[in-house]
Amino acid sequence: MGLSVILLAGRAVLGVAESYMITGAIIWGLALCGATQAGRVIAWMGMAMFTAMAAGAPIGTTLYAAHGFAGVAVATTLLPLGTLAPVAWMSSVPPTRKGRVRLSAVAGSIWLPGVGAALSSIGFGAILAFGALLASERGWSPVWLPFSAFAIALVLTRAILGQLPDTLGGARVALVSVLVEAAGLALIWAASPKELAVFGAALVGAGYALVYPGLGVEAIRRAPPEGRGMVMGAYTVFLDVALGFGTPALGLIAAPGALGATFLASALAAVGAALVAAHFMQNRSVDMAQPAR
Repeated sequence: MGLSVILLAGRAVLGVAESYMITGAIIWGLALCGATQAGRVIAWMGMAMFTAMAAGAPIGTTLYAAHGFAGVAVATTLLPLGTLAPVAWMSSVPPTRKGRVRLSAVAGSIWLPGVGAALSSIGFGAILAFGALLASERGWSPVWLPFSAFAIALVLTRAILGQLPDTLGGARVALVSVLVEAAGLALIWAASPKELAVFGAALVGAGYALVYPGLGVEAIRRAPPEGRGMVMGAYTVFLDVALGFGTPALGLIAAPGALGATFLASALAAVGAALVAAHFMQNRSVDMAQPAR
């Protein structure tokens, strides 16, 4: 019981810290680059995170095989400290002092893009929670390969095409991307050969790569400059909601021998995100009336 409490407390502290780090890093980037580069800022921040996750899966497996859980625990405790030196050398950005912005003032900017981001993130949660289990169930080896294919494709897509939400429009890029993601999830559901499933996971990564920054651009461009920090903080919450509640919901439909159903459900959720992106495309007059600040 005592260890369970410590574990839960540690996860809670980690969640709070990660929330501030991710939001703070994005707002820092927006302040340095400007709102016209919002899509690229969000994409590159996520790219760094997913690069670490792609490398972390095989590295963690190797550490666990050699040193057990203690080796993984020590590595994940020490590695974050390595960020202190580069952060200390970076240019600081003075805070905006235009008064406090209430959440109610920016709620209209974030709720619909946030819903779209949450629906598209359910597929990410499915790969994160059920990818290795599905690989084990279907006899694919190594079991971390689908997730690594997802993460590598996501990183490459953001590195090469991360500027598209800023140049072509967030909603347009998000619509195409989320349809690619849905196709990849459906492919994983239907796949029998390992190679086909890995290709499906790569499609999911390539599609999901630009959905989150694309819809994030739609949220930021509708927010006042002094409210962008709150917008991004609230927008990020929708990802947390998708992972914290959507993934357990997928667990309710998962069953031995039928884990693929979680990926079919995730594909249907991604179609819901496509409807959100399509709504923004049909209401482009909002962007014309409220240009990016």
